[in-house]
Parts: sequence; structure tokens; C-alpha cells
Amino acid sequence: MTSHAHPNSFLLRGTAAGGTLRFVGIDATRIVEDARLRHGLSKTATAALGRALAASALLAVVLGKKTDSRVNLRIEGGGPVGWIVAEGSADGLVRGYVRNPGADLPLRETDGKLDVRGIVGLDGELAVTRLLDNGEPYTGSVELVSGEIAEDVSTYLGVSEQIPNAVLLGVYEEGGRVHRAGGLLVQAMPGVTDATLARLEANIRGLGQITDHLRRGSLLETLQEAAAGLDLVLAPEAQPAHFQCRCSRRKALDSLRFFTGTERQEMMDEGGQEIICHWCGEHYQITPAEIAGLDAQRERAQA
Repeated sequence: MTSHAHPNSFLLRGTAAGGTLRFVGIDATRIVEDARLRHGLSKTATAALGRALAASALLAVVLGKKTDSRVNLRIEGGGPVGWIVAEGSADGLVRGYVRNPGADLPLRETDGKLDVRGIVGLDGELAVTRLLDNGEPYTGSVELVSGEIAEDVSTYLGVSEQIPNAVLLGVYEEGGRVHRAGGLLVQAMPGVTDATLARLEANIRGLGQITDHLRRGSLLETLQEAAAGLDLVLAPEAQPAHFQCRCSRRKALDSLRFFTGTERQEMMDEGGQEIICHWCGEHYQITPAEIAGLDAQRERAQA
């Protein structure tokens, strides 16, 4: 199920302009190709979920307080793909899915590119859930402004988190598979000067589409160009990133505890139960003996 056509995805981090700019970039090519294969995504759905997956990884780094902090991103715009859910962790683990993986649209007539805005829709919101320092979940949301996801994520950071930022996201598909995918998030830190911001804005404009840039070069070169003239200082090592779910056979089996004893008996009579994880598409075949074991455990607990 996993594609080995691409090297593993990774995150790069750095600062520039004396620490007044923070850069986080992700090469998400392998992650997005894995998602495409796992969920049987259409071309446009791949682009939409791929951007969301990259964004969730970047947000986890920027908003997370701990090395394993998770950020959940949910987009619902009323378009044919339905909702999009992506979860990123600051340790580089990402997972996600869409409501309608087969939904697709023709290329845009204006520029011949994938119609992500059309498949996502504009009638809805982007919501981001993360844990606060006290461990309580906090959800902030903004109305969708473009449906292209990068601008929506940028708006969320600016409005809900008061973080001045720039966000670039892109997925390029060729030959029926994901050829390049990635993203870049630049955060303006306290003390940043107007001159630094002006140079950054000019650099970002010069980059154009991030997928075009990734196709020509690498994530490192993209970061270097975005920070040109601003004295970029990169973290010494890239951080591996993967599409990885937290599901397991044990969790799948435990989910059957929510059914009644009669319903579980019906599952046993029918030869067991198949459980499919919506996050990653993994199939778990639960046997009648395993289901019977749940009731035996309950009886022992009540004894």
C-alpha cells in the first residue's frame, strides 16, 4: 500500500533576519502519494487533501508546545469533496482523509490547473483544534476566503492566532501519481522590521507557485530563495515526516464494545466483522473468537 517511488518526506526549519522570521518547510511528496494510494483519491481530491496534510504538519510545528503536539485541521466548504480532515504532529507524523475521495472536477479553463477551490467550495469554514498548555482542547475557526487552502490557513493564523505569516502549499501530479508536494510557512516574530517584511514579501512573490519551484529544485532551495538576503540560519538536520496513523487492531477491536451484545452476536454469526479506519484506509478483519473474547472480558470484569 505504501509507495516507494519517492524518498521519505521531511521538514526543514530555520530562522532569518536575526531571529525575527521563522521558516518551516515540508517536502510532503511521499506523504501525499501514500494518502492518494490509501484512499483511492481522485486527482483533484489528492491536491486538496495533500495541501491540508502539508498544512497540518506546518501548523503542528508553529502551534505545538511539545515535540509530539498534534494539530487537527478540518475544512468544510460545501464542495463535492465534502469535508477534509488532516492531523499533523510536531514529530512529523501526519494522517488525513476526505469525505468523498472519488470526487473530481475538470481542470480550470482559466489556467488549466486543478480546481481545488471548486472541489473544496467556499461556503464554510476552516477549523483548527490544538491542545492548550493546560491540556484543554482549543478550536479556532475562520470562514473560508479562497478554498485554495494556503490562503485560508494563512487567514486562520492571522485572525485566530494573531500570527503574521505567509503560507505556500502545493501538489503537482504527473503520470497518475504525485510528482511533488510541499509547503512553506513563514512566521513574523516580535521585533521584525518593515524592511525585512518588504524583502520577504518580494521574495515570496518571486517564488510564484511553490510546486513549480519544487519541480525545478528542492525544498532547501525553495527556503533559501524565500529567505534571500535575510541571512537564513537552518536547523542542522532535516526532520523525517511520514503518513502514519494511530489506529491498531486492538483499537479496532475495542471499538466493538460500543455495540450491544445482540449486535456483536450478529457479527459473530456472520463470520466476524471488517473495520476500516477512515483516517488511513487500513482494513481489520475481526474474527468471531475475538468478538467473543470481548464479552468474556466483560463477564470477568463484572464477576
